[in-house]
Order: sequence, then structure tokens, then C-alpha cells
Amino acid sequence: MNHLPVLPVLIPLIAGALLLVMHRSPLWLKRSVSLLALFALGASVLALGVSVDHQFLMVYQVGNWPSFAGIVFLADRLSIVMLGLLVILSLASALFASGGDDAKGAHFHALFQFQLMGLCGAFLTHDLFNLFVFFEVLLAASYGLLLHGQGGERLKQGMHYVVLNLVASALFLFAVGVLYGVLGTLNMSDLSARMLVLPPEQLPLAHAGAWLLLVVFGLKAALLPLYFWLPRTYASATAPTAILFAIMTKLGVYAVVRVYSLMFGEAAGDSSQLVQPVLLWAGAGTTLLAALGTLAAPRLRSLLGYVVVGSAGVLFMSIGMGTSSALAAGLFYLVHSTLAAAAFFLVADWVRRERGGSDSFARVEPLARRAMLGGLFLTLAVAVAGLPPLGGFLGKVLLLAYQAPDGYGLVLWSAVLVASLLNIIALARAGSRLFWQQPSSTSKRSATAAAAAPALGERVALLVLMTALLAVSLLASDLTRYVGGSAAQLQRADLYREAVLGLEPIPTTVPG
Repeated sequence: MNHLPVLPVLIPLIAGALLLVMHRSPLWLKRSVSLLALFALGASVLALGVSVDHQFLMVYQVGNWPSFAGIVFLADRLSIVMLGLLVILSLASALFASGGDDAKGAHFHALFQFQLMGLCGAFLTHDLFNLFVFFEVLLAASYGLLLHGQGGERLKQGMHYVVLNLVASALFLFAVGVLYGVLGTLNMSDLSARMLVLPPEQLPLAHAGAWLLLVVFGLKAALLPLYFWLPRTYASATAPTAILFAIMTKLGVYAVVRVYSLMFGEAAGDSSQLVQPVLLWAGAGTTLLAALGTLAAPRLRSLLGYVVVGSAGVLFMSIGMGTSSALAAGLFYLVHSTLAAAAFFLVADWVRRERGGSDSFARVEPLARRAMLGGLFLTLAVAVAGLPPLGGFLGKVLLLAYQAPDGYGLVLWSAVLVASLLNIIALARAGSRLFWQQPSSTSKRSATAAAAAPALGERVALLVLMTALLAVSLLASDLTRYVGGSAAQLQRADLYREAVLGLEPIPTTVPG
């Protein structure tokens, strides 16, 4: 049981290496290995979640090296929330790909497993440099997955995606170098401890490293003004890839919560709440501009890209409030919005195929399964717009019910309500164009035979996501309590220092 925190990283690593060797094997065998690895990953996350409930924090020191010198994995409630969400999304992605999408490239399943390894490692690592390493692992795999299936548009957007992330990686290294030069460590709990005793004359340099790090995480999470790359990139990706990309955006949000709650939380002295006010205003701007983007989007998948950006903006506003109650509301909304966006990308892919390969609002095409697709579209539109009775409504209500400091409440209410209204208008327009407007008689006569029905794996994938989305609404009370405990836990940086550093002495001065 002591090795549980490292298993979510090892399982996809071993599976990915095995699938690389098996690249000439039959596709059914590669699918079987990938799905078997996913079930093993799910079992390990479940066992880890039970252990975390009993121990609160689980620390794993690779090679039993001291925390300041070795690789440390840490599992807490926040890690379990993100890993559980990842397991559900990855299972849906693999099942949907088994409908035929994975046949477009020999290395889909290997890249898929390596991306899972990077995501799991990022959610569990407790060291800034290893966070960088896992970012690079998942990004390298995502480059291949984004280009999976080929096509000129994917190549164009893939180049933009690669260049932006290479720049972000360089900035990440600069930020890590600055923080290491000032504080002499990259372990997150050790950084937290050393920030408490940092001489005042060195605080500006440490803050500069922290702000540079925020730029990196903001680019990953599509925070204003760094979000312009995301809608087109997501629109060009295949549906299974878009599912994983939905949680990759939330990885930037996770990194902000993890790093800044430890280093610059309420107990950080002069550095307390360093970035929170900026996150509130930037999150509000991101939410509003993304809502305007949904109105201007010419295609359904582009619209969904802006929906993902807007959900990230709401999450940053919850972080910017700087309290555990606001963060808890944000974490609840994170789970719901990620599941809803992932399911919507699958439905958008079905709509595109039914309309002869186009999801443009400018074209009117016949749909063979209009009632089924229209019902799914309506349900998911309600989910992403935050309307009752689904969980998105509860997440926004929890956030709006929070008693914000003077002046902040107006910003929060204005951004959330105006963006929700604009999203409803954009989704209503999209639905009317896709499902209500009848094609001309010429279009009806020239329409080819109806597109093939979705494969079994594709239907099961959507069922998995819709079931999880419904469970979030039905079990909202239990999930709210769990994420509330997670948010309260994150406010106690001293608990993390005690668990990670243990009997290792906390320095009274900072070296060098």
C-alpha cells in the first residue's frame, strides 16, 4: 500500500512502452492492452483514494531519498479528484477511439498511454522541476495525438500548438531557475517553508519567478490574454483527443491551485495572496471574452473551444477569491464542466459526420438522427450553460452565494451572469441552425445515404460520460463535501510541510 502513489504513473508508462513494441500487432490486441491498462489505472486510483481518506496525505519518496534532494509524489484529496476525473475521461476516449478512430495511426494507443502518464505524474508530483518534466511528457504525446488522422488544418494548428508550448516550456525553466536560485529548493513544501524566512531584499526576485510561473500556467489553462490558440486547436483535433485536451486545460488551473496555495497562501506573510487579485480580474475577462467568442464562432467545435475557455475563467475567479469556500465551489464546477465539455465534443463529432463532414452553422444539411442528436445537444447545452437541474447550475450558485469582499462581488456576479446569458444565446442559435432549420428540397434530393450509425464503442463512451455527468448532479451533496474538504486541506500549508518534510529540519535561513 505504501507504493500506491507511484502506481498511476507506472501503469501507463509500462503500457505505453509495451504498445510501442506492439506497433505491428493487430489493432484488437492493442485496444485490449490499452483498455486493460485503463482498468488497472482506475483500480489504483480507487485504492489510492481510499488510502487518502484514511491518511489525509500520502507521501512517496522515490528511492527513499530525502525530500529536498529526491523525487516526491504526494496524494491528497485534490489529486484524487483530478485522477478520478482523468480515469473517466480516458476510458471514454479509448472507447470512442475503438470505433475506428485509432485505426488512422499505428501509435495512437502508445501516445495515449504516455499522455496519461504525463497527466498522472503532474497531478501527483510535489516538485516544480518534475512538474515541468511531466508537462513535457504529456505535451510530447499530445503533439502526436493532435496530428492523428492527418489533414492540413490539423498540421497548421499543430504547428501553432507546438510553438506556443515550446515558448511556455522555456519560460517554465526560467521561472524554475529563478525560484531555485533564490530559495535553494524546488520541493513545493520546502519552497513554502523557505518563503516564510526569506529576507525582505530577496522577496522581489522570488515574486518575479512566481509571476513568470503564472504566465506559463495561464498559457496552459487559456487565461486572458493567452487563450487565443485554444478554440481552433480543439476544433481541429479528433474527438478522442479533444476529450483529453479538455482536462489538459484544467491542468493549468490545478497547477495554479497547487503551487500558489502552498507558497503564497494565507499564512505566507508578506507574500500572502500574491496573485489572487489578478486571477479574479483576468478570470472575469476570460469568461466574458470567451462568451463573446461563442457568439462569433462559425462552427460547433469552435464554439465548444470557447466554452472550455470560459469554464477556465470561472475557475480562476474562484481561485482569485482566495478562500476555501470559493475554491470548493470552483472545484465542483471543474468536475462538472470538464465532463460536460468532453461529452459535447463527442456529440459534435457525430453531428459533423451526419452532416457530411461539416459542423459549420452556415450550411444546412439533412440529419438522419435529428431527434437523438437534438436531445443530446439540448441536454449538454443545459449543462455547459449552467442551467438547472444539472450540476453546472449548482456550481455557479455555490460560487455566487459566496460572500465576496467589497467590490469583488459585483465583478463575480457580472461576469458569471452575463457570460451565462451570452452562452445560452450562442447555444440556442447553434441548435436552431443545426436541428430546426430544414434543408432545401434540392439538398434533400441530393443528400447521400445517411451516415453510418455510431459504433458500439462510441455509444458506450458517450454513455460513460453522460452517466458521470448525471452522477455529479445526483450526488452533488457528497461531491460538494469532498471538494470542500479538499479546499480546506489546501489552506493548511503546515500540514503539507509536516507530511513531506517530516523530521527534516525546516530552515531558519535561506542558503546563499
